[in-house]
Amino acid sequence: MADLIDSYLSSYDYELDQQLIAQTPIEPRHQARLMVIGEESKDKELPGSHKVWDFKEELNAGDLLVLNDTRVLKARLSVRLSSGALGELFVLEPLGNGRWLCLGKPGRKMKVGGDLMLEAEENTPIELKLISKDNESGVQVIQFPEQYFDRGSIQHLLDVYGKIPLPPYIKRNESSDNDRYQTRYAVNPGAVAAPTAGLHFSDELLCALKEKGVLQERLTLHVGLGTFRPIKTENLNNLALHSEWVEIKEKVVKAIENCHSKGGRVFAVGTTCVRALEGAYQLGGKKLKAVNTKVDLVIKPGYQFGVIDGLLTNFHLPKSSLLLLVSALIGRKRLLNLYDKAISNKYRFYSYGDAMLIKPEAIMPLARSRNK
Repeated sequence: MADLIDSYLSSYDYELDQQLIAQTPIEPRHQARLMVIGEESKDKELPGSHKVWDFKEELNAGDLLVLNDTRVLKARLSVRLSSGALGELFVLEPLGNGRWLCLGKPGRKMKVGGDLMLEAEENTPIELKLISKDNESGVQVIQFPEQYFDRGSIQHLLDVYGKIPLPPYIKRNESSDNDRYQTRYAVNPGAVAAPTAGLHFSDELLCALKEKGVLQERLTLHVGLGTFRPIKTENLNNLALHSEWVEIKEKVVKAIENCHSKGGRVFAVGTTCVRALEGAYQLGGKKLKAVNTKVDLVIKPGYQFGVIDGLLTNFHLPKSSLLLLVSALIGRKRLLNLYDKAISNKYRFYSYGDAMLIKPEAIMPLARSRNK
């Protein structure tokens, strides 16, 4: 059972030196630092000199890694308003018939019913129309040509006219991000942000894990902008979160069941995998099932995990849903103490930053489902 203080957003805040926000990725990918979290009694010995490459030493043959194979769309579009001024659209999700939910800037200058011209160098402009907007949130409904009706059909247009949507705290815009802000196994287009824990996996590490006998399965969760938006609800008992599209195939369910039946452990790579798996577990009445639907599960202290046994994750923004999720595994106080250690030892934070491995023995007994 979570402490009362765990129910308030302000309890999940911490101070971070801006110099520790990673602006560039480590090369090769697997050379990022890794904080390995095991038994709480050993926290005082942290941090070590581990790298993500050492992750393979923490796993056994027969363990299972679950990876998110979503691919980040080039979702930032430059548009010209009817006034001649430049603006920007951030494409979020399809609504059907060529209509898309977007964020628009500057929203106050974008008029309902007005035309927007999608522009890119040496390419023919494409006319869009603003159908409706919410002035408070900045969310807009934009009419694209009808052939761009889903994530697959719009990918080519975004590849030509768009840019990779790096988070605002990364102050760079380089062509190398087109590759580096994607996981090596990204195949299903639809995310507007990367599942960042997966950015640490090189082809060499994936191969080394396979050679060791570590199994790998993939699901798809199209990461939405809401994942990285700050929460504004102070009383977390009233917290509701955005929904994200999840597909988990039957073969993934069978692989997880088979792994557990043979005494193996299931490790999620990233909080998106946790949300997908646990969301499907809840939809199945506390039994994991194949799904192809939206998931809006809130995971915070007090939640009991029914699928995963461990987690590889990055260091997350304060007051974020991701910080709540990791706190649900090991406890808010312990997590913030570990973040203090990471800050003191100059770990790199956020999307291009370092990683944390939460081993099964680190997970609080109260966070484990009785069904496991």
